[in-house]
Amino acid sequence: MAQHDINFSFGLWTTGWSGQDQFGSASRAHRNPADDVRKLAELGAWGFTFHDDDVVPFGSDDATRAKLLGEIKDAAEETGMTIEMVTTNLFSHPVFKDGGVTSNDRNVRRFALRKVLRNVDLTAELGAKTFVMWGGREGSEYDGAKDLYAALDRYREGVDTVAAYIKEKGYDIKIALEPKPNEPRGDIFLPTVGHALGFIAELEHGDIVGLNPETGHEQMAGLNYTHGLAQALWADKLFHIDLNGQRSIKFDQDLVFGHGDLTSAFFTVDLVENGFPALPNATRYTGPRHFDYKPSRTESVEGVWDSAVANMEMYNMLAAKSKAYREDPEVQEAMKTAGLFELATPTLAEGETVADILADTTTFEDFDADAAAQRDFGFVRLNQLALKHLIG
Repeated sequence: MAQHDINFSFGLWTTGWSGQDQFGSASRAHRNPADDVRKLAELGAWGFTFHDDDVVPFGSDDATRAKLLGEIKDAAEETGMTIEMVTTNLFSHPVFKDGGVTSNDRNVRRFALRKVLRNVDLTAELGAKTFVMWGGREGSEYDGAKDLYAALDRYREGVDTVAAYIKEKGYDIKIALEPKPNEPRGDIFLPTVGHALGFIAELEHGDIVGLNPETGHEQMAGLNYTHGLAQALWADKLFHIDLNGQRSIKFDQDLVFGHGDLTSAFFTVDLVENGFPALPNATRYTGPRHFDYKPSRTESVEGVWDSAVANMEMYNMLAAKSKAYREDPEVQEAMKTAGLFELATPTLAEGETVADILADTTTFEDFDADAAAQRDFGFVRLNQLALKHLIG
């Protein structure tokens, strides 16, 4: 069942989720994370990721930490699995109930920073290239609870401190911020790709800070995940991706990839695998296809592994279908009719100035807007061709 044509990666918090939620206790027993590494490798995964607390329980002493991390390293070496990303849990323990790097309590912020820096060292030790920072508790339920200017200052201070440390140590690591609009906080800071890009632009060390957009995090706010990925690529800031399924605006479902909005999943895979239609030489995403989902509480251990396989199967099926879609001559003709390739032509010709366009009467005085309005772009036909490849 090898899937190594595409580098699939899983967070250990996914298959390891015991099914406990706000309204119910665990529906599956806890398992050894190292055993999950071995099973994922058996199923065809290429790599894995983890939060520090996924492997080492919060508050463990150094000897316990070394032992448990050693078991993970041994499993990775034994299976040939790549540890491609590490992240820090600043959301589970009650000490982080008001956030980590943006907590109103300065002592908590300093503790959070130390926890993060410790895991940056671990990331380098394990050879991972990406360090994800998800600020799940960085936010508030009440607008009056935070000095929002100071909170953004502290967020910037925290991320810049970590980035500066990475540079100082000479680590080959990039930071990827993970936007989410809400849950667990009522409003989370940096809720969307656009917010995060604006924040990165204000950093001193923003050159090594990018994004890790997640399907459900965008879609639970009614946003278009494929558009978010495209803007991150356009800004050369797509450092990592989290794939899962979401069915419209509701809580963060973390379904199997493609088990939510299937059409969106198709176009996500199309972009990631095939690039931009009119600009094939534009920035491409080259990182792993990482799954951040949760096996349903209804599933047994066997169902956990069925769901892991389902993620890879869904992606592979959509990759094959999107490839056929792009290579279909009828699709290429429909794209041309729709103006996809025309859009890549600059509006001003090379060397043309504003004075030139003002002097060109064909752009306004002699432009027949009524005639131009009659153009049929054929978007419905193009979309129908996509759906024929998806469903047919």
